[in-house]
Amino acid sequence: MSKLLENVDLGKKDGSFTKADVALNGKIVAFYFSASWCPPCRLFTPILKDFYEEVGNDDFEVVFVSSDRSNENLLEYMRKSHGDWFFVDVDNLKNEFLRKKYHVNSIPKLVIAKADGTVITEEGRGEIMASKTAPAALLRKWKQAGH
Repeated sequence: MSKLLENVDLGKKDGSFTKADVALNGKIVAFYFSASWCPPCRLFTPILKDFYEEVGNDDFEVVFVSSDRSNENLLEYMRKSHGDWFFVDVDNLKNEFLRKKYHVNSIPKLVIAKADGTVITEEGRGEIMASKTAPAALLRKWKQAGH
C-alpha cells in the first residue's frame, strides 16, 4: 500500500479498527463518498451493500468517506444502511485529503481504485447501477483494469 492511507486506522460499525495497509492490501477499493442527510446517497447505499455482499470482500473493499458532521451521525447511518465495510473518521485529515484527491464536488460518488489509490474509474456508482445483475463480472473488469 502506498502512502495514500499510511498509518490510518479504518473503523467498522462494530467499533473495531484496522490499519488501512492491512485492510486494503491487494484489494480493489471503492471509496464511497456519501452522507446520511443526502437523499441520492440513501437510495444508492442499499445497492452498494447488495453489491458488496454479492462479491464478498476477499478481493474488494469499501471505504466510506462521510460528509456527515460527526462520527455519531456517520455510525448511525452505517448501522442502519451500510454493509460491513470500513470508514475514515469524519475528523481525520485523510477525509478531506481523499475528497480533494478524487475531485469530489457532489455526493454520492464511488471511486474505484487499486489499493495504492490509483484510480480505475470515477464512475463506480454508474457502473454498479448499470450492472446490478452481474456484480462478479464487474469486479473482474475492475481487477483486470487494476493490473
